[in-house]
Amino acid sequence: MIRAYKFLMRPTVGQTIALGEMLRDHCSLYNGALQERRDAYRHTTKTSIKYGMQSAQLKEIRAFDPERQGRWSFSSQQATLRRLDKAFAAFFRRIRSGDTPGYPRFRGVNWFDTVDFPKDGDGCRWDSTPHDPVTRVRFQGVGHVKVNQHRPVVGKVKTVSVKREGRKWYVVLTAEQAQPEPLPATGSVVGIDMGIASFLTTSNG
Repeated sequence: MIRAYKFLMRPTVGQTIALGEMLRDHCSLYNGALQERRDAYRHTTKTSIKYGMQSAQLKEIRAFDPERQGRWSFSSQQATLRRLDKAFAAFFRRIRSGDTPGYPRFRGVNWFDTVDFPKDGDGCRWDSTPHDPVTRVRFQGVGHVKVNQHRPVVGKVKTVSVKREGRKWYVVLTAEQAQPEPLPATGSVVGIDMGIASFLTTSNG
């Protein structure tokens, strides 16, 4: 069973700037990959560019732009390209089913609010300072960011995401947990009547 957790982060001023730059550069990568797909389809013999082809270009892109694209996690950039690939898959699925397709759109910096890390420990680390009384999460290019962890995380952390909502920053985790065992059957039966004056009335009073 997979369960999600969302915690408020408390970044420093410098970390807030770095987080904003991370979103900006991932947004630029997303839009650049979208433009490449549009141009290839319009200006060639309707060539379709897939995720694998664009992911293979990441190494060259990072080497060409080390101050921006080369600064961030390779895996998180792959996740951004997968997001675009899923948008195109949904677009073609709607076409086949006869629905209104809605071609994938370019994203403004203010509308690109999430960066995903597919694996804890690859470009990110949840609870990066385990001996510190304050929980922190580490992101490549940002550092160890304080987290307001208001409840324990149960299970093994699988993925980590950064999300901006207004002026606040959140870390979103998914954790793998054991499937809970159902409670044993009691053999009891009860009737429920939903009401207005009372929320509900049961058959046993």
